[in-house]
Amino acid sequence: MTKQLQDAYIVAATRTPIGKAPRGMFKNTRPDDLLVRVLQSVMAQVPDLDPKLIEDAIIGCSFPEGAQGLNMARNGILLAGLPNTIGGVTVNRYCASGITAIAMAADRIRVGQADVMIAGGAESMSMVPMMGFHPSVNMNVFKDENIGMAYGMGLTAENVAKQWKVSREAQDDFALLSHQKAIAAQLAGEFDDETTSVDIIERFPNLATGQIDINTRTVSRDEGARAESTLAALAKLKPVFSPKGSVTAGNSSQTSDGAGALVLVSEKILKQFNLTPLARFASFAVRGVPPEIMGIGPKEAIPAALRAAGITQDQLDWIELNEAFAAQAIAVIQDLGLDPSKVNPMGGAIALGHPLGATGAIRAATTIHALRRKNLKYGMVTMCVGTGMGAAGIFERM
Repeated sequence: MTKQLQDAYIVAATRTPIGKAPRGMFKNTRPDDLLVRVLQSVMAQVPDLDPKLIEDAIIGCSFPEGAQGLNMARNGILLAGLPNTIGGVTVNRYCASGITAIAMAADRIRVGQADVMIAGGAESMSMVPMMGFHPSVNMNVFKDENIGMAYGMGLTAENVAKQWKVSREAQDDFALLSHQKAIAAQLAGEFDDETTSVDIIERFPNLATGQIDINTRTVSRDEGARAESTLAALAKLKPVFSPKGSVTAGNSSQTSDGAGALVLVSEKILKQFNLTPLARFASFAVRGVPPEIMGIGPKEAIPAALRAAGITQDQLDWIELNEAFAAQAIAVIQDLGLDPSKVNPMGGAIALGHPLGATGAIRAATTIHALRRKNLKYGMVTMCVGTGMGAAGIFERM
């Protein structure tokens, strides 16, 4: 007997501000503490929902070791004071870990195995470096037929820039616009609804008293966007990954720290607790591309996600296309003919930051709240993924 799939609805979504790594506001804040903060906040958004009904928490993380190891998902649930009946699993699809966690949680509901799920992501690039602490690469990666796997992501961005003929000037223009849009959105309070403030506790030795002074401050704004950024300043930056290349620190995403969380439920739970759905999780798709042109991944994932959602590209009202590099974002926009006015209307990762495994959950919170605030219908979160993948998730405002 074939069982009909049911819909999965998002009833709460939030994120922390995004901190700059490795010397930003969250440099001494553990990623599991950031996760705890958004878990507590997202549950506070649905006070009438019985937390004992939550089946599982699925949390994305690109480098689940060190301060974000030991199954951060389950630890976060317990440290947040949620019922110990809730499971927890940490998943890794590199930059798409957060959106994959949401898709997995939605699938559990869609097939009838759960009625309430938590999904999200958390990452500290301050505490856990890119590639982790002790990377161990299979030597077969360096064989000619696999060598694309060995390319750093910056080199893949250079490959995309060359193959799709994206100039240095176009990349710098794109980067500047990302900062300008982010600053404008901050000044207009556009991020306020989606953001949960974080208290940062700092301890300093007081040599005069022999005591430890404790200073607490609250942060609520992403710290990456630069109002002072100019084309002239961006043009002075040297290529980072290839001496004659065009990819610089200024037209690449910022290394970052942050976390995001969502609560997903079935229609049965909506009715039982009289909850208002923010959005329906409409579809998800992931596709592979050659590793050496990793950044073009969304070009393959987006059409697949649109087909799964049963909509056309022109029906998308809001697109969060993760700006891993300006080169790859421009290439995807041009290749698919995306409407630039719908892409990252409040800036992207070049200005706001890219905390790897948390980004999908963070940008999902952005999309869901933007759809409601602006009375739009369909929004999408999409990104390229290390080793040659693209992922895309589509949300429908209810």
